[in-house]
Amino acid sequence: MSFEAVSPQLMLHAYSQGIFPMAENAEDDELFWVDPKRRGILPLDGFHISRSLRRFLLDHEVTATLNHDFDRVLHHCADREETWINPTLHANYTALNKMGCCHSLEVWDKGTLLGGVFGIAIGGVFCGESMFSSRTNGSKAALAFLTTHLSNCGFALFDTQFITDHLQTLGAVEISRALYRSRLAEALVLPASITDQPLPDVHKVLQRRTHRS
Repeated sequence: MSFEAVSPQLMLHAYSQGIFPMAENAEDDELFWVDPKRRGILPLDGFHISRSLRRFLLDHEVTATLNHDFDRVLHHCADREETWINPTLHANYTALNKMGCCHSLEVWDKGTLLGGVFGIAIGGVFCGESMFSSRTNGSKAALAFLTTHLSNCGFALFDTQFITDHLQTLGAVEISRALYRSRLAEALVLPASITDQPLPDVHKVLQRRTHRS
């Protein structure tokens, strides 16, 4: 599918139907639509913080920002040897960010960017696209802040598209396509907004999280 055929508006419609676009690699101009039989989700009330991550959050002055440096987060997420973010997707994510539909959350330690995550928000659904770490625990910290914030803002579904070993350690699970679409339909109609509440501080993140070794 060519660049001209995939607009930001079409992407939003696709996500609302449970499908999303990907490219084979950064150099491939073509996109294809993905509709997994098994879908990864990160339960907002079941995020796991390990003892090591808890110590990291307590030992550093970690703070979070929303959309403070979207371009930088997107750049880091796409700057890998293997990536599915081609120029078409890069341009559309940027456009969706300007439309107020695609968001980044960044985590910092005394002005140093530790990591970040970005994704698309529709109703009470957050479709996570990618994350990165510039230091150990960066992406984990970003997800800890983001899941807390989404819960505070009334979101009901955090879609991770696929599941990885990394996400499983944080509490992500797989569900069937049918169950995902049912939960998607319920969450889409919620009047949630990612800007409804201020971002939590680290103590509020730790207060509502389950801990495990």
